[in-house]
Amino acid sequence: MEKLPKLGIPVIILIVILVIVLMKSSINIGYGEAGVLFKTFGGGVVTDQPALGEGFHIIAPWNKVYVYNTKQQEVFEKKMQVLSSNGLEINLDVSVLYQPQSDKLGLLHQTKGENYLDIVIVPEIRAVARSVVGRYTPEQLYSTKRDAIQNEIFEETRKKIEPQYIQLNSVLVRDVTLPPTIKTAIERKLKQEQESLEYEFRLVTALKEAEKVTIEAQGKADANKILSASLTDKILKDKGIDATLKLSESPNTKVIVVGGGDGGLPLILGDN
Repeated sequence: MEKLPKLGIPVIILIVILVIVLMKSSINIGYGEAGVLFKTFGGGVVTDQPALGEGFHIIAPWNKVYVYNTKQQEVFEKKMQVLSSNGLEINLDVSVLYQPQSDKLGLLHQTKGENYLDIVIVPEIRAVARSVVGRYTPEQLYSTKRDAIQNEIFEETRKKIEPQYIQLNSVLVRDVTLPPTIKTAIERKLKQEQESLEYEFRLVTALKEAEKVTIEAQGKADANKILSASLTDKILKDKGIDATLKLSESPNTKVIVVGGGDGGLPLILGDN
């Protein structure tokens, strides 16, 4: 009976050791995640093999796995201070959608580490935004060029961070904040330009309508002129005779005197 406790202590110790080893040797990687394996006695960060995918994995207890979120993520840079082409201070609200390149996760971990957002993305987006915005005036930033600025920031930032094993999906300029006096001046100018365009449109429409009336009047005048030139006395007399003949065919009672009118045209003396 005294031997049982002595045998039980080593067994318990062995079980504890096995549990610790198992805990150190197993790792579960969640959905939208990937793991970078670090071999303590085998060359450090593994870069020549794919990252560990989702699910349960067994590793050597002396190795370590660094888990990364591989889903699309967003960083929001609010009130980023930049200067326009004329030196005016402007605040930008910018969203950046990004994710690590899963097939190069080992290289990202080896060169930048888990804090790659603050090491790469944030500094680059700030530098590029200042460079791009510095090419434009406040008015362009506020109105006509926002989409162009957004595209330029995206393209230039993408070229800088993709070689660093980060995938840039989108850059969104959510807001441009100008000093109140500048904003008011720009809005007033834009309103005046809009009113001027509306006035020009009404003026062009009126001119076109006047041209249309003039052309129609000229056409009628030309037609009357041609008609007047073609109406000789003989033609008028023939037309009068034709009209008289049509009247004579009417069932109403009438007296027609042939040759009694001017130019020998018939006269209608009676009509019931």
